[in-house]
Amino acid sequence: MRRSGGISMIGIIYILIGIAVAGFRGYLLGWNVIGNVLEGLLAVLVWPVVLLGVDLHGLFP
Repeated sequence: MRRSGGISMIGIIYILIGIAVAGFRGYLLGWNVIGNVLEGLLAVLVWPVVLLGVDLHGLFP
C-alpha cells in the first residue's frame, strides 16, 4: 500500500501546537507589518525554542 504525499498527522500536530504557542506569546498580533508576519511564521515553526524563552519580537525590522 502506497502512502500519498502530504503532511503527516505528526506534522499537523506540530503546526497546531506552534500556532497555539505563538498565539499565547503574542506573535500572532499586528500582522500589518511584514516583519510581524515573519516573526509570527518563524514562531510557529520554532515553537520549542520560543517555549525555552527565546524572544523573537523585534527580530525583523
